[in-house]
Amino acid sequence: MAAREPIAALKNRAARVSAALAKLYPNARISLDFATPWQCLAATILSAQCTDERVNQVTPALFREYPDARAMANADPERIQKLIVTTGFFRQKTRSLIASARAIVERHGGEAPSELEDLVKLQGVGRKTANVILGHVYGKPGFVVDTHVRRLTKRLGFTRSTEPFEIERDLQAILPPRDWTPFSMRLILHGRQVCHARGPRCDECVVAGDCPKIGVVNKARVAKKRPRRIDAAQ
Repeated sequence: MAAREPIAALKNRAARVSAALAKLYPNARISLDFATPWQCLAATILSAQCTDERVNQVTPALFREYPDARAMANADPERIQKLIVTTGFFRQKTRSLIASARAIVERHGGEAPSELEDLVKLQGVGRKTANVILGHVYGKPGFVVDTHVRRLTKRLGFTRSTEPFEIERDLQAILPPRDWTPFSMRLILHGRQVCHARGPRCDECVVAGDCPKIGVVNKARVAKKRPRRIDAAQ
């Protein structure tokens, strides 16, 4: 196994990557539509295994009928399922929405909590959702780890782990808190547009010079020589 990169060099490289991605994606943030902390939480729950575009098509009607946690806590599950069916896993998501709303009403006076420890206790809310809310609603540093972030941080050599908590810890150690949320959002965009799971476009990547490309398979194939054909008549 290759020796670990010195922490000072790692921090400098991370700073260069962060700056390059900031120029490329200056306004990177989640594309979910919401007006309140509760609506951000609900939309993020719905976004699991679903595109943000689809969620944004569903939430206007959902939020008109159930604009806050108190309304959702008393909702008819069948009505919720009907409203969110196109987001997939709608039964599970309905249970999460209602359960988390009830917990927010009972434990937090109807307002979505602003601490990670409280957020992750809500049904359907993991560290990813909690960090989205912290960073986009409450302005608190939160490193969002999704499938793109897992892939890119590994390729960039910023972590050796695939576990969200450990990836958070590793990135928080090399980036200042002010960069945690925007950097993770930029990684997500870069993963969608350039650094694909298969066939990453390294020749078009603005951080290629600072990326060790760990785990990237070279698609170039050496042409196999065909065996010389021998004519039976010879």
